[in-house]
Amino acid sequence: MSHTNFTIDTDADGIALVTWDMPGRSMNVFTEEVMRELDAIVDEVAGDPGIKGAVITSGKDSFSGGADLAMLQKMLGTFAAEKAADPMLATKTLFETAGYMTSLFRKLETSGKPWVSAINGTCMGGAFELSLACHGRVAADGDKVKLALPEVKVGIFPGAGGTQRVPRLTDTQNALQMLTSGQTLTPRKAKSMGLVHEVVAPENLVESAKAMILNGLKPVAPWDEKGFKLPGGPVYSAAGANLWPPAIAILRRETWGNYPAAHAILKCVYEGLLVPFDTGLKIEQRYFTEILQTREAEAMIRSLFVSLQELNKGARRPAGVPETNFSKIGIVGAGFMGAGIAYVTAKAGIPVVLVDRDLESAARGKAHSERLTSEAVKKGRSTEEEKEKLLSLITPSADYFDMEGSDLVIEAVFEESGVKKTATEKAEAVLKPSAVFASNTSTIPITSLARNSARPANFIGLHFFSPVDRMMLVEIILGKKTGDKAIAVAMDFVRAIRKTPVVVNDTRGFYVNRCVLRYMSEAYKMLIAGVPAPMIENAAKAAGMPVGPLALTDETAIDLAQKIMKQTIRDLGANAVDPAQMQLIDTMVEDHGRFGRKNGKGFYDYPQKPAKKKLWPTLRELYPQLSPEQVDYEELKQRFLAVIALEAVRVMEEGIVTDPREADVGSILAFGFAPYTGGVLSYIDGIGAKKFLKIARGLQKRWGPEFKPPKLLVDMAEKDQTFYQRFDPYAQAKQAA
Repeated sequence: MSHTNFTIDTDADGIALVTWDMPGRSMNVFTEEVMRELDAIVDEVAGDPGIKGAVITSGKDSFSGGADLAMLQKMLGTFAAEKAADPMLATKTLFETAGYMTSLFRKLETSGKPWVSAINGTCMGGAFELSLACHGRVAADGDKVKLALPEVKVGIFPGAGGTQRVPRLTDTQNALQMLTSGQTLTPRKAKSMGLVHEVVAPENLVESAKAMILNGLKPVAPWDEKGFKLPGGPVYSAAGANLWPPAIAILRRETWGNYPAAHAILKCVYEGLLVPFDTGLKIEQRYFTEILQTREAEAMIRSLFVSLQELNKGARRPAGVPETNFSKIGIVGAGFMGAGIAYVTAKAGIPVVLVDRDLESAARGKAHSERLTSEAVKKGRSTEEEKEKLLSLITPSADYFDMEGSDLVIEAVFEESGVKKTATEKAEAVLKPSAVFASNTSTIPITSLARNSARPANFIGLHFFSPVDRMMLVEIILGKKTGDKAIAVAMDFVRAIRKTPVVVNDTRGFYVNRCVLRYMSEAYKMLIAGVPAPMIENAAKAAGMPVGPLALTDETAIDLAQKIMKQTIRDLGANAVDPAQMQLIDTMVEDHGRFGRKNGKGFYDYPQKPAKKKLWPTLRELYPQLSPEQVDYEELKQRFLAVIALEAVRVMEEGIVTDPREADVGSILAFGFAPYTGGVLSYIDGIGAKKFLKIARGLQKRWGPEFKPPKLLVDMAEKDQTFYQRFDPYAQAKQAA
């Protein structure tokens, strides 16, 4: 029997090599067709007396990325449509559909023939669950081999046996850590946990897998054998009593109760370990069906998987512009941002010239890359050869002429218009006519900076976030005269350095910083009003933000906040900045010398490691303090999310961002806007425009004009619209179809 996605070759020893190699795809994923074919292959192997067992591997560099979540999204769309007609039948159908992969893997596991998974690269999600259902698992040794069950990161959980097999193969504590965090394992870590049997050289992978079968591998899972004992001990035991109460508390501390899928994992494992394996699978299936219906799962799958992939593939790239293969990048400014951009550029294999006012300053910028690469080598994530290769691609210089021949020059000097004007003029003097010039400004409008350029069509903004090596988003900002060529080159560069691009039209603060500054500003208002700083930080984190607004100010630097405020006053007048907030920041910087993390003193104190940062005690003396009983904690949480979301609505209303995918993905990647919501606009869509409008008006009455609902929100509430209806990113494709 021939298959589209698999080939089967049976050797002289009677071992079938099942090679998964989907045509037209760079990575194997589970689709309906793939599962039907695998189902038939299991029958074929089990029913052929000439086959002793089977090895399943991949014909690609990676094993598999797991289930195609676009297929899952389609399934949820069908469920939503059927639910309107018959809710009970729709839920039953969803339950049965969601359990197909579970039953397929169980069928393989109990087929009577031994199966071995030969893992040759990335093995994620459903693919790792398939491997766990095999009787043997062999992984190739190497950095490119990564194993994980990361579903919790997109609002769901391993629902094809993962919550039942992992805690039956390794101790319960490690299982819970892996499942609730989506932790990625190296082959050797997986072996130490008992999730992989052997780790071998890549060239010996299939041979070693076949050897397991030839050496008498039992076609029976451990939990199907009489006398099986859980590696971590029974739930009702001394070990269980020491594990479960703190596990629940730790999860609460880490998630603040915002992620239903993470809590469902605990329930699946706890309840599943109390019953026989097949009953445990049914428990998992029930919880999985429940989680699939949550708002969090729908929003996270859309934003953190579907939309993210589309943006990474260049969904907003102008059509018809040839792709740029970069031979040289110039960077002006070797400070923290410029040095970070140089590092990620060289890491992508692109030569870069790093220019500063003198060679010593430029060399300090290159030293940033040396520190990062040395740390990677120390942690085993890189080699000395890779380190030297990366560093060889960075040329520090004090001469602008060394950037001659660059395809793109990125200016990353101080956030001051005059300094940026000088850098632009000097760089353009040596650029080839086709080259693009980009400014890494964080707040100054690109159109105003482009006035310093002799060719504004090739002038664009590239707004990176700190630290550049870890932050995955880049805002591409368009000036009024920016042309398609500049947009395409900027997008090609962002994709080349493996970051996610979002396209933003010009305005002060662009998109991300307008939202972030609202977040910080709301915290300053709370602090000035006497809300205790710990309550401010904890309320933000309880709302779903990964970093409190005061800690975030420290990370970006308090003196930078001061510079931004002063620049805003210079450009827009004194009324553009709240004088009480200006006084707070001036007090921190000028009276107390507290610049943030960079000088170890900000809203937090930063002692020497291993001691942890702690809020600066003197903060409570700056303003009269309210008692905790006087503060509505739930309202603090609501204020943080609402003030950001309302600014995002204004951005959409003004046409600064035009695609809701970019608004949502950008808000999560740039400043961690409560990922469980799916992003700023999905947050409003999830609540409903009418209900959110009412919330905003109530907050406006109590806390001021920043909560005033934009006309766009009022209009959407009247029409009962969502952002993905009003600004449908797929409208053109639908019309073409």
